[in-house]
Amino acid sequence: MSATSAAAMSPPQGIVPRVLQSWWAPRRVVRSLADMPERVLVVILLLAMLIFLVAQAPGHARAAALDPSVPMGARMGGSVMAVLFMMPLVAYAVAALSSGLMRLVRRPIDPRHSRLALFWALLAIAPAMLLSGLVEGLIGPGAALTLTRAIAGLGFCLIWGAGLSALSANDR
Repeated sequence: MSATSAAAMSPPQGIVPRVLQSWWAPRRVVRSLADMPERVLVVILLLAMLIFLVAQAPGHARAAALDPSVPMGARMGGSVMAVLFMMPLVAYAVAALSSGLMRLVRRPIDPRHSRLALFWALLAIAPAMLLSGLVEGLIGPGAALTLTRAIAGLGFCLIWGAGLSALSANDR
């Protein structure tokens, strides 16, 4: 195998190229991250949550402009509490639950790999969440917002499922 074909087959090394490649080759990207230490997984989760928080800002700004009875600061304060403090706990619980469910369907997965698949899927859909937030802030409710949220949701399900499949003990 030549060096150029080997380079074409290997996953990109940076975070942003890996996030983009996760949309068309999620199994390969997640499998390349399998040896990632736990502290990096926490950083990935918190980075995804921070991006989700930023993605909510345009929608909150629009809502605050349309209904000034709840100021922008209060809206963002609630989002900070939910996204940065509660969602990581929920993500860990969902990863543990999915690890247990994978064992029930005879596709066991290491709990750390279950966390990797979930946390990476959350980070991989961050660009779609940013787009959805912009649509919510600039256009508001409607078909465009529904479409961008559907794309983000479908992307999350596909990337997470592919990650779980790629890291299960039956596929390794």
